[in-house]
Amino acid sequence: MTTGQIAREIHLAFWKVHILHHAEERPIYGQWLLEELRRHGFHVSPGTLYPLLARMSADGWLRAASRSKAPASPKARREFVLTARGARALTELRQQVDELHREVVREAKTKR
Repeated sequence: MTTGQIAREIHLAFWKVHILHHAEERPIYGQWLLEELRRHGFHVSPGTLYPLLARMSADGWLRAASRSKAPASPKARREFVLTARGARALTELRQQVDELHREVVREAKTKR
């Protein structure tokens, strides 16, 4: 694996946590997420984000929010909401991210 491939795998994990975090706050959708991730310096393509959202839905972390009974067009905005399984995953991930930050960032600063 190249350095770029390793970074991509790590970024995918970061993006998943970020997506779960925002889905906890409100329904989310792809275009907004693309802009939000760019705001944080991540240049994610739709070809990366939309399959990621589909995998997170397949894993039971997100579900498509039903907006109406009428069938949506393929181009219609699809909103996602956090599921109970996603909320449990987010709680566990927050603890792990906090522990990792404490060790990798805070302790590293004290050693310098």
